[in-house]
Amino acid sequence: MMQKNLLQDAPRRVVVVNPTGRYASAQVAAMRAAGTSLVAGIAPGRGGTSQDGLPLLDDYSQLDAPADAAVLYTPPDGVLDAVRGAIAARIPLIVAAAEYVPVQDSLKAAQEARAAGCWLVGPNTLGLCIPGRTLLGSIAPEFCRPGHVALLCRSGTLTLALARLLTEAGIGQSAVIHMGGDLVIGRNPHEYLPMLAADPGTRAVLYCGELGGDKEYALAEALPTLGKPLVALVMGRHAPPGTRMGHAGALAGAERETAAAKLAALAQAGALAVARPEDAVAALAGL
Repeated sequence: MMQKNLLQDAPRRVVVVNPTGRYASAQVAAMRAAGTSLVAGIAPGRGGTSQDGLPLLDDYSQLDAPADAAVLYTPPDGVLDAVRGAIAARIPLIVAAAEYVPVQDSLKAAQEARAAGCWLVGPNTLGLCIPGRTLLGSIAPEFCRPGHVALLCRSGTLTLALARLLTEAGIGQSAVIHMGGDLVIGRNPHEYLPMLAADPGTRAVLYCGELGGDKEYALAEALPTLGKPLVALVMGRHAPPGTRMGHAGALAGAERETAAAKLAALAQAGALAVARPEDAVAALAGL
């Protein structure tokens, strides 16, 4: 399956898997209000009914035309099967919202999606927003505005906070993407660089990482291929050693996993490294 550049070819036919729960129902309404083109919900056993005007289907085979994105609100233990179902339906973009997905399931989901050429965002993600065009997930669209800075973030809370700070400063976004906060996510930060480099609407990138793991080192290695300014913020500089901060991905187990070490590596690779969110906004305003 050929991967699409989601910044240049925003999804036009989106399905929501397991849309009928309280949380999912609220997000379905928010996505529709934001202009997302939702065509159906996948809700086994409820095919032929509807949810506030959204047709419900038993499975993907009942779609009248292929979907190009799926947002999964499946419980954690069902995420792997849900991702496999989307892969089998040849859906190129998959957003898996659930947190607490078993690590082995996340590993298999990420590996199988990548092998199939599908772009998996999450698990444990608020999704993504292309301001003024589409919302997949639960990023508050009122925090965003169209513009030319792509925001990539590992933390859901910081995704919302940074989008809002950028908007309040008059800095619009080409995309706001919460990659996912777990140890294992569908696509790692460096894998987003080619689509950002190829997108003429993106003039700069704001990357917000956290202590824990080593994903920033691959990002630093790939940074010269971006060809655009990248402002780097890595949270958790003052976290006590060995303390998990918020979720599974934010735990420094070695010196190279600390926020300071990762920020230094990004700075050495050419990123404009900053210490605080307000510094990141100021740096982008200066650009």
